[in-house]
Amino acid sequence: MTVSGYRQPLYMQRFDHRGSFEMGNGQTPIVFIVDGDVFVRESLEALTRCAGWHPVGFASAREFLAHPRAHVPSCLVLDVTLPDLDGLDLQNCIAADRFKLPIIFISGKCDVPTTVKAMKAGAQEFLTKPFDDEALLNAIRNAIEQSLAALRRESEIQALRSRYASLTIRESQVMVLIVAGLLNRQAGGELGISESTVKAHRGKVMEKMKASSLPDLVKMAARLGLPSPLRKYSSTTPYLCIDWRGNLLDGSV
Repeated sequence: MTVSGYRQPLYMQRFDHRGSFEMGNGQTPIVFIVDGDVFVRESLEALTRCAGWHPVGFASAREFLAHPRAHVPSCLVLDVTLPDLDGLDLQNCIAADRFKLPIIFISGKCDVPTTVKAMKAGAQEFLTKPFDDEALLNAIRNAIEQSLAALRRESEIQALRSRYASLTIRESQVMVLIVAGLLNRQAGGELGISESTVKAHRGKVMEKMKASSLPDLVKMAARLGLPSPLRKYSSTTPYLCIDWRGNLLDGSV
């Protein structure tokens, strides 16, 4: 069976819904479709809707750019040839703010340079019309799974940053030192505080970061991108360190 969009969509009568995908919270993944041909666009919308996803179609790149970013698993089925910006231009436009949105290119001709350029820029797949419906559905399935994984990672990082932001300056300093491998007494020496005080701050750090062990805390620091301790001594502030934002932390709490 050849691509939807070029004949009456008979696939709707026999597609078995095995491709359906729904999140645990009931939010259905979105398949954005940008194609200037209304018949192709509506046929692809019907195909993806039958598969259990939520299609959102656009006739041009500018229409898509005006649409707000989706916060559910999603992907973009994008025609190379469009009435305003072409598909490659649109790919470049969304590279910064929607870089987690997987793109599946579709094209009416097999243009090797265009295909190579799209794939090098991070396209998930490049299909030449006419293509098999199942080839597109498989590509969408993989793209949705990739999007879901990216959203989960983003959510986890945001949660980690929120926990880290709840630390006091002194707790942040202690965390940087202990994940760098310093013992409590060594961290106390660097900070000019007692070992028992370091232990108390360390306990608070473990509690606020929800770390089950030191290796767990080290992994969190790595995911946050915490830099190595920056040592700078003065008569008033024996130790300075920087947080995950790169800001210099000084003083004590």
